[in-house]
Amino acid sequence: MILVRTRKNFAEEMVRALKVREIPVAGADRMILTDQLVIMDLMALGNAVLLPEDDLNLAGVLKSPLIGLDEDQLYELAFGRAGTLWKALADQGGKGADYARAHEKLSRLRERADFTPPYEFFATMLGPDGGRRTLLQRLGPDAGDPMDEFLALALQFERTHTPSLQGFLHWMAAGGTQIKRDLEHGRREVRVMTVHGSKGLQAPVVFLPDTCTTPGGGKGPKLLWQGEDTVLWPVVRANEGELCQRLRTRAEDRAMAEYRRLLYVAMTRAEDRLYVCGWENKKGRAQGCWYDLVAGPLREKVREKAREKAKEQGEGITTEEGETLWRLSSEQTAPPKESQAAPMGPPPPPLPAWAAAPPPPEPKPVRPLAPSRPAGDEPAVASPLADGGAARFRRGRLIHRLLESLPDLPPGIRPAAMRDYLSRAAPDLDPRVRAQMAAETLAVLENPQFAPIFGPGSRAEVSLIGEISDRVISAQVDRLLVTDDTVTVIDYKTNRPPPESAEKAPAAYLSQMAAYRAALARIYPEKAIKCVLLWTDGPQAMVLPDALLDRVAP
Repeated sequence: MILVRTRKNFAEEMVRALKVREIPVAGADRMILTDQLVIMDLMALGNAVLLPEDDLNLAGVLKSPLIGLDEDQLYELAFGRAGTLWKALADQGGKGADYARAHEKLSRLRERADFTPPYEFFATMLGPDGGRRTLLQRLGPDAGDPMDEFLALALQFERTHTPSLQGFLHWMAAGGTQIKRDLEHGRREVRVMTVHGSKGLQAPVVFLPDTCTTPGGGKGPKLLWQGEDTVLWPVVRANEGELCQRLRTRAEDRAMAEYRRLLYVAMTRAEDRLYVCGWENKKGRAQGCWYDLVAGPLREKVREKAREKAKEQGEGITTEEGETLWRLSSEQTAPPKESQAAPMGPPPPPLPAWAAAPPPPEPKPVRPLAPSRPAGDEPAVASPLADGGAARFRRGRLIHRLLESLPDLPPGIRPAAMRDYLSRAAPDLDPRVRAQMAAETLAVLENPQFAPIFGPGSRAEVSLIGEISDRVISAQVDRLLVTDDTVTVIDYKTNRPPPESAEKAPAAYLSQMAAYRAALARIYPEKAIKCVLLWTDGPQAMVLPDALLDRVAP
């Protein structure tokens, strides 16, 4: 773990240096996404395909790694042009392969921009179009993390907003998104974090490189607080009186106390080894910085230990620049355990060609077989003009709904509940028709022969999905009764007079029940499957023999 005081250029350069040396690194714990150069290029490209007449933005895109024109080519294209830069690029298409390639790529992206969701737009551009590979070659491996976070935000945007490219770009620009990454669960990678963000975490080896600066850079606070409700602003030091000087000293003491407390936090993050380094900026090493706080008290003690054990450990280690590195000898100077050291294996092999190729089109799925929608002609309904002709299927839907809900009610309140439902669901039907439907439904529910069908353990409107002989069966079973050794599937038939026997049942109904039986046999292989057609006109329950269903089985 490498700990820094602030998330500034030093931390970014540290991550970049580790990636250049192919050291596994988890990246920074926080980043403002829109400040990353690679994200600026992606957003500029999105704005360019939405509004190519923006000459300044288009010029930046043409010079970006995504297009790749150099300074001379851009000057030749832009200088002395009569219209917009986009028009000049279109006119120059025949005068150079680079111009033609740039115009063709941007035109192709413009065609996608108006109807492609933002994630698909950028994922296609970065993946199959090779944009990710080009950006990593130009900007280095540290551009990979921002691109991944950018695509993740595109998916997040699509879940909560209308998925438009322009809306996503505006959302990104207005938000100034700061990404906070959870680095607590390491994957054998170096973590670059602030000391404040590392609270509660530990690592076998910890580096403190940023130790030569102090809070405020020597300027001190601009506003001085007396209590919680009085603030003083001296503007310049010459205006400060005794009170302001006393308040300034108190504020600086509090800041330095917090500064030293953070040093304690940083030093206690190490499990085995702690390296305290001294990177200096242009101002040099500040007085009272972390480096001095660590080096001063230890210098004499380390030298004394080195003299005592000169034969075993040497008197010190001297670098080429002549600087002395002090080492405190203790049990923790032993090499870290092998299990804690991340093995540095050979670099990964290059990706095969198929990894960058677009995926083949998915095969068109087979249309599911819906047994309740027979492919052939259904038998004619009884009295198609009895309720106006157009409502012939409505009667069947109402009876199905009653047979689904009424079995869950006590028998004593079923007639009243049925009349109430029909009056609300079909107020326009003739009262005599509603009375006929109610009588037909009650005849089914009050028939002792059908009591097990509507008794405990049975379920109404059961979804049934299965695959039979490379065909997907998707159905809604009217009633299903599962016992210890038998599964009974019941299908209601309304508006049609029942046939004399099962052999004379319409072929469409037999095929429907055979499909149900085949799917249920896959789900309950150890049980017998019994298929029943329940005709509400009668009523009559018709058990379909297995031999009859075998003739039309799917």
